Amino acid sequence: MTALRYADRPWTALLTDAQRAPVAPDASLVHALRRAVADAPERTFLAYFDGRLTYRETDELSDSVAGHLAARGVARGDRVAVVLQNSPHFVLAVLGAWKAGAVVVPVNPMYKAGEVTHVLRDSEAAALICSDRAWETYLRDTAADTPVRVALTACERDFQTADDPRVLDFERLPRPADADDLTAVARARRPAPPDRAPDPGDIALISYTSGTSGTPKGATNTHANIMYNAERQRTGLALPDPPVCFALAPLFHITGMVCQFGACLNSAGTLVLAHRFEAGVVLDAFAEHRPHYTVGPSTAFMALAAHPSCTREHFASFVTISSGGAPLPPALVERFRAGFGPYIRNGYGLTECTAPCASVPPHLEAPVDPDSGTLAVGLPGPDTVVRIVDDEGREVPFGEHGEIVVSGPQVVPGYWRRPDATADTFPGGELRTGDIGFMDEQGWLYVVDRKKDMINASGFKVWPREVEDVLHTHPAVREAAVVGVPDGYRGETVKAYISLRPGTEADPAQLAAWCKERLAAYKYPRQVEILPELPKTASGKILRRELRSRTRDN
Repeated sequence: MTALRYADRPWTALLTDAQRAPVAPDASLVHALRRAVADAPERTFLAYFDGRLTYRETDELSDSVAGHLAARGVARGDRVAVVLQNSPHFVLAVLGAWKAGAVVVPVNPMYKAGEVTHVLRDSEAAALICSDRAWETYLRDTAADTPVRVALTACERDFQTADDPRVLDFERLPRPADADDLTAVARARRPAPPDRAPDPGDIALISYTSGTSGTPKGATNTHANIMYNAERQRTGLALPDPPVCFALAPLFHITGMVCQFGACLNSAGTLVLAHRFEAGVVLDAFAEHRPHYTVGPSTAFMALAAHPSCTREHFASFVTISSGGAPLPPALVERFRAGFGPYIRNGYGLTECTAPCASVPPHLEAPVDPDSGTLAVGLPGPDTVVRIVDDEGREVPFGEHGEIVVSGPQVVPGYWRRPDATADTFPGGELRTGDIGFMDEQGWLYVVDRKKDMINASGFKVWPREVEDVLHTHPAVREAAVVGVPDGYRGETVKAYISLRPGTEADPAQLAAWCKERLAAYKYPRQVEILPELPKTASGKILRRELRSRTRDN
């Protein structure tokens, strides 16, 4: 019998007929919007607190944004930076830019001036769309030293009247004289410029990576990349038609952009927005809107579970809940299911493969590797090939560790104006992820850790994920992050940073002993530090680099 090869895609045997079927997506989300307007013009597309925008209204408002950008000189292929939270303004800005033929550069609103300056200069952004507060506090001065020549600002209290003080706790500002008001521009009812609809191969996004391995680089996600994954979400999740989706992940992040905004629009569903993550606000939105689907990092589900008002009823409407962007410990999955009902389905992807390249289908549950205790991140799609290779790029057998490499229709063509980085990361068009993992013979993919996060303790390899998964089995642990810290004897030693669940107690010695009972002697943390909260990105990833810096600074 011939041995299995990665190219044989063994995972397809576990997929349903619908999940294996060829996809025929529209050319872009602009085309998907037009289809939804034709089919259901008065259906609610965006729900924002007590505000509602239908598909027809969203189409008309974004047309007007496109017409304004074109009138201000934004040409096909120009870059439009969008620095906004999860509000209707973000959706109108993105759709308007695409209708103008422009490329969207989504920017994290938590970025500081220097980080935004790099993105605006590197992308050579012609236009900037941001909140009025950010414009007044730092973006006006930041943009002045960049190629930006057009600015629009938004008050994110527009398009609703509830003014929930938990997240909309800011005043309306006077309209700036040196920027146009996005809401007024949208309501001006300009027509969109003709003949600017994007083609599948056009760049839709320049998505800047988090910069964990150096200066952030812009991944060039095409409209075809986005539509492929949006269509795979539509056909693979088995959601009601039309679905109600809650935007738990930030829309500026590739997961939120594709798996929430893109997939919901492509399904002509309703997208519920709540500005930014605040556990109480999210739970209230679940109760009001009864969503069928959401996706977010494991840290968000930890925060929801820890909220005193969280009950099983909050999750009763969900058909599927997915997790991505941060490691998902098996103990959290089971604890969440026992407490609130839903099984959280893992997923895996990167900015460079336009969000998911592997996920747990709704008819299956992810296995846990019996040796390491690692939860599988999912199965690749039918058109995707995931391989595990050694340092020389040679395939390793199923079950052996190596670097995860991905090829398929969701993989971007490269980095924005970085030919050397593109050649290094995408040799032959295949994405070298930098993640270490393995695949079993059925095709389940397991992610062990980032290459750069491996700890070398007295010559022994320690993968932080394995230690973190053990820590998450302790009943008092809410969040855990493990890093290597300098050690005069061992070279490096293992240090764990912990935050505790509300109402629980544990001391560092107890937590170290918990791991010592369950791990080889060289793996358990010699140092444990308990913090009120672990530092995270806006998308929910725990910032190990900040924890390493904390150790050095101390």
